[in-house]
Amino acid sequence: MKIFKILSSLVLLGFSAVSSANMGVAFVHGTGHQTDAYNDYWTGSFVNSVMSGNGNRYTVINCDFEQFMWADAAAGCLAGQLTNFINGQGITTLNVITHSNGGNVMRWIMSNPTWDSRYPNIINKTRQVIALAPSSKGTPLADAVIDGNVFESTLGWLLGYASDAVQMQREGDMAYYNANWLFGTSGRPSLPKTFKSVVGTDVESSPFDGDSYCAGYENQVALETTQNWLDSCSDGFLNCSSQGGAGSVWFNDKSRTSGGEPLSHQQSRRDCFNLDVIIRNDI
Repeated sequence: MKIFKILSSLVLLGFSAVSSANMGVAFVHGTGHQTDAYNDYWTGSFVNSVMSGNGNRYTVINCDFEQFMWADAAAGCLAGQLTNFINGQGITTLNVITHSNGGNVMRWIMSNPTWDSRYPNIINKTRQVIALAPSSKGTPLADAVIDGNVFESTLGWLLGYASDAVQMQREGDMAYYNANWLFGTSGRPSLPKTFKSVVGTDVESSPFDGDSYCAGYENQVALETTQNWLDSCSDGFLNCSSQGGAGSVWFNDKSRTSGGEPLSHQQSRRDCFNLDVIIRNDI
């Protein structure tokens, strides 16, 4: 009996080791044409903290998300890099971490499995998408950028300029795509895999508050300025209603973050207020 228990334990440990070894994580950036998203978009401190204790099988996506989500340089690029990662590392369970517009590109793949022959295998391998501040219903600031007013210079560092992706994230445009091409919003079919969002609800930029310096104080100031044109519940770039518009809301920032701190749109892609640890523990 004792030998049987020992053998059973070894078998279970073996299955656990195989499962852990085949788990992978993909970090999918937001709007922009990234060539070094590990350093320039997420930072190594965030990526490495999320992966601590979760093995070393991860990929940081670098694509041209200034294009429409369905474009070959956007969803096609993402599908190619995810496929190479899955095949190259023997991934059987994939956790995808997206930020902002990256959630839309990933939703496109999950909503349109017949569009590209690579999509079904990606969907099949995906366990969940953790969508950090996804722009699921767009933002009025995208309308402002396209109209060419003051937001164009204010938001160039964050959103970009009058690109296809910015046009796509106008509220009216996203309403059309959600109603006709994308799954996961109210009244539409459910997404085939879990899509859960982390919602940023506020921006703090007091120079006397050390928390305002996480991810760059100047970014907080800019986001607090643009927040004046958004709902009272927003992360300085997206209204909470947009962030929680697809799939399910995993949590609103203050309910889980260290010290109940809000996550601005910039902070929700960095290791601010224990966000990295929350994600690490989940995956």
